[in-house]
Amino acid sequence: MRASLIQIAVNEVESVDSRRQRVAALVRQQSGADLVVLPELWTTGAFAYEEFGREAEPLEGPTYEVMAKAASDAGVWLHAGSIPERDPDGPLYNTSLVFSPSGELAAAYRKIHRFGFDKGEAVLMGAGRDLVTVRLPGTTLGVATCYDLRFPELFRSLVDAGAETLVIPAGWPERRRAHWTLLAQARAVENQAFVLACGTAGTHAGVPQAGHSIVVDPWGEVLAEAGPDEQILTVDFDPAKVATTREQFPALKDRVLGLEPPRR
Repeated sequence: MRASLIQIAVNEVESVDSRRQRVAALVRQQSGADLVVLPELWTTGAFAYEEFGREAEPLEGPTYEVMAKAASDAGVWLHAGSIPERDPDGPLYNTSLVFSPSGELAAAYRKIHRFGFDKGEAVLMGAGRDLVTVRLPGTTLGVATCYDLRFPELFRSLVDAGAETLVIPAGWPERRRAHWTLLAQARAVENQAFVLACGTAGTHAGVPQAGHSIVVDPWGEVLAEAGPDEQILTVDFDPAKVATTREQFPALKDRVLGLEPPRR
């Protein structure tokens, strides 16, 4: 399987519509890939809190339309990163969109863990509740977003739901880049799964971004890693390695906690 992670630079100079069209063109260029992944909140920037309300859109809004067509044009599975979604009957959500090669919406995931503690996303957006997996030819994706990476129980639940490849779009800050790499490898090792983590580059809302999108195999080996600037990281990987790893080192079968209620 070939995956292309498009590490987009988000800045205040480029309009949201212009960025949509530019990113759609980049997606179309990946017609040789099986899966294309975009970062979190790339239309606004993950730290541009004041933009969330102004640029929020319905699920089937302009970003949905542009990305659906780009996926169809390229003939790829597209994880289109996330958008600030405006639910007509509720709050804003940080919502990821996954499209099939025909441009159909395969899944939408509302981010469960919101970052910011007592400000930003944590107070401006609602929390999702549902786990999301997507079946592709050859592998099942488990979908998570940025801050979710710090919560291993989410990924274990995704594995229990059949996930073999964990896809994590993010807007991760440079000052915590060491955590980004460490946690991506940890999630891969503990779940014996591939991790595809796609971040943003550049600086937006005054926050330098980590970049360094990364692909990790089920043994924790880094197959590819981007630098700090905008780039496309393309890697070939064998999804069958998940089953092989879990057979050769069946640690997941030795789980005790979380499988049944604890004894009193």
